[in-house]
Amino acid sequence: MLTLEEPSGFTKSRAVGSFLGLTPGSHSSGQSQPQRPITKQGNHMLRTLLVQSAHYILGSFGRDCDLRRKGQQLAQRGGKNAKKRALVAVARKLAVLLHRLWASGRPYVPLRSAAVGTC
Repeated sequence: MLTLEEPSGFTKSRAVGSFLGLTPGSHSSGQSQPQRPITKQGNHMLRTLLVQSAHYILGSFGRDCDLRRKGQQLAQRGGKNAKKRALVAVARKLAVLLHRLWASGRPYVPLRSAAVGTC
């Protein structure tokens, strides 16, 4: 909350992920668009806390929730760094979710897709 100051500082909650440096960098050259690491801009401590929270969510003690399901789905895609990508994706989604809940004042529903019936 202290890093973001005001929830109204962002027009969309999705912008919080890039503000904290949790989105991949971009560098395209001709027809090539290589996979880049995250930008790591923004507050280092907040980014670290979000990644540690994502570790817990995806770990063996994490409760079943939409974030965990999404992270597991991304990790199962395979590839060289699938688990790392899933971890950063869950951290970014967590940042966006926390900002949206802060801005709207709504309560957190862990299994929103199951509550709606589209799980």
